[in-house]
Amino acid sequence: MTQKEIMKLKVINQAIDGTLTVKEAAAVLSLSERQIKRLKKGVRTQGPGFIIHKNRNRSPAHAIDPDTRDAVIKLKETKYLKANFSHFTELLAEYENVHASRSSIHRILSSANIKSPKKHRKIKPHHRRKRKSKAGLLVQIDASPFPWLGGDELYNLHGAIDDATGQLLGLFLSKNESLNGYFEVMRQVIVGFGIPVQLYSDKHTIFFVPKQQPLSLDEQLEGKQAPLTQFGKAMDELGIKMIPAGSPQAKGRIERLWETLQSRLTVELELANIKSVEEANAFFTAFLPRFNKRFAVPPACPDPAFGSLDERLNLDFILCVKEQRKLDGSHTFSFKGRCYQINAKGPNPPPRAKITVLYSPKFGVMASYQGQTYATLSTIKSPADKTAEARPTPTKTPKPVKPATDHPWKKAQCSFLYEQSDRELLEALFNSTLAWR
Repeated sequence: MTQKEIMKLKVINQAIDGTLTVKEAAAVLSLSERQIKRLKKGVRTQGPGFIIHKNRNRSPAHAIDPDTRDAVIKLKETKYLKANFSHFTELLAEYENVHASRSSIHRILSSANIKSPKKHRKIKPHHRRKRKSKAGLLVQIDASPFPWLGGDELYNLHGAIDDATGQLLGLFLSKNESLNGYFEVMRQVIVGFGIPVQLYSDKHTIFFVPKQQPLSLDEQLEGKQAPLTQFGKAMDELGIKMIPAGSPQAKGRIERLWETLQSRLTVELELANIKSVEEANAFFTAFLPRFNKRFAVPPACPDPAFGSLDERLNLDFILCVKEQRKLDGSHTFSFKGRCYQINAKGPNPPPRAKITVLYSPKFGVMASYQGQTYATLSTIKSPADKTAEARPTPTKTPKPVKPATDHPWKKAQCSFLYEQSDRELLEALFNSTLAWR
């Protein structure tokens, strides 16, 4: 018996002896009078052991059997070694048909001295910004370098997350953090959900011009605008306001997303046997809905704030690099060290016209003039390329040429010194030095 049960038996014995009434015993044990009568009858008929709870030392009906327990420990130590406890619980239900609560899995693994690979840092008290009320009011965008495909090689995962719902809107993996990576993420956001109102990012030079001085009042009245990056121009054309974050903690929603993905996505990619960037980007199509089903939360206001793209606009011609060039008399312009000629079936732009060059890995190089887009031919090389090709490339390092014995250099003023004795040599050298001075 426990100490509590011993005290309960003492009170019940006093009630049996008549020292305490049923009402007084009920008040002492904080039980009903019906329970006191039941305990008195049980102790009289079955003895003091009736006080002990009948489930003691009995396995619960919903307890995990030892075979399943051993299988869970073996799977964690072999197949799912890198998965944290919460993710491991989901993987067991999805792939191994083992359904158990996270606390049960945690208790089994902890009893086997298995620790979670995800470290839990102490939470520092800070002011938490309230979520936006509608989906699409604010989208956070960033990239995270990490060995996503295993090994030691780092890859950059570009992503976007909605502030109101925590919904993962897009993912794109590439070798380096690049403008094209962010363009692809924004393409997924706009095609899948719509145009967000605001975009929250760090102060990377892809998003903002570094050390840009704010415009004065006179410059604003003159209609001048602050210079924009290629990404900033595309967002301005879509009507998206960009907000720079002053610190990583300010955009904590997407920073915590990277911590979650570094723990979960690496395991998912390894289980799917994905080894290349192309396979990973194709895998994200099925991964995003499952991830959002697990982590997304409903917004305070159900009406989304995402806008729709005008049907007359081509998203590919917005999410691309744009630079200004001038045509020559043969409708040719230079771009990235090569010459391109406009290849139009209809009328071409006039000679010497200022055009906008559009460049993207999706469609290559195109030209735009007064709202009209033209295809180009890149078979012509620029004059710089032709000069480089015409210049012969030396194949061998030329050997130094040794002058002949009758060369004029050999007949210098002091050449006779080599044929004289040492004394004469010193005298001649001294005289020649004085003559030189």
